[in-house]
Amino acid sequence: MALDQDGVMLPRLRPADVARRGVTFGLLGVVPLVVAALSIPGHSNRRDFLAVVSGVVGLFGAILLLIGAGFWWASAGDVRRVRDWRTLTGQAASVTVVGPLFLRSGLFLLVLGAAALGLYQLVAAAPYGSWLYS
Repeated sequence: MALDQDGVMLPRLRPADVARRGVTFGLLGVVPLVVAALSIPGHSNRRDFLAVVSGVVGLFGAILLLIGAGFWWASAGDVRRVRDWRTLTGQAASVTVVGPLFLRSGLFLLVLGAAALGLYQLVAAAPYGSWLYS
């Protein structure tokens, strides 16, 4: 990768690339969620677990997404990768690194929360005696 005069990696981060990576990480995180949910015995325990995970993870994901989008906007086009941390020159410049990190983490958590909500709906609608029921 090329570097600019400040030592920052080029090309700069774009919101679509950061969002794509966050969604991909979220989709990969669904696998451990399914394994964890299916390892919980008892129908009501499994439903409670999925309901709590979807609510808490979705809430934190929305908060991180909003904070990350705000930091991205505040950095005014000077968005940097975490690997560019050493190029920061002041305390306020950390927003340029934290914005994409929060945006990616927020999307990861939102996808995970949506998957937990969908799995909750499947478990709640499962007929008695099925492997999803318990």
